[in-house]
Amino acid sequence: MTPRRVYRSLAAAESVTWTLLIAGMLLKYVAHLGALPVLIAGSIHGVVFIAYALMAAVVGVNQNWGAMRTVLAVLTAIVPYATIPFDRALERRGLLDGGWRLRAGDGPRDHKWERRTLRWLLRRPVLLVAVIIVGILAIFSALLLIGPPGGWGAQ
Repeated sequence: MTPRRVYRSLAAAESVTWTLLIAGMLLKYVAHLGALPVLIAGSIHGVVFIAYALMAAVVGVNQNWGAMRTVLAVLTAIVPYATIPFDRALERRGLLDGGWRLRAGDGPRDHKWERRTLRWLLRRPVLLVAVIIVGILAIFSALLLIGPPGGWGAQ
């Protein structure tokens, strides 16, 4: 899978899961069906949200977006459906073009630790997928331990 395909697939999935989460909230608060729809949709959305954020960072490093654009890509997941126009803007500018950069080029940024680490992981795809899955699970577990946003300060 190319960086474009990975990024665009997760950007679309993130928007779809926003729809699921909103539908779950409507079922809970409007249809009074209890917390289960939000629990299910929220869990799905949470996993996809974290996967999108991690992969936006990976693709941003690979595509040489720079720190600000990469952080902005991650932040678009917070606003419902914002990943789609951001994805389209990246596409228009050609910022998703090209494959995975397995070798260092001549650019000054190609020797930074994050690019060296990414290249090392890209040459070991099974390990890269394992690291991403462990990262998703670790972040999701930490967020579950913290609890829902509405209950963070209410003790």
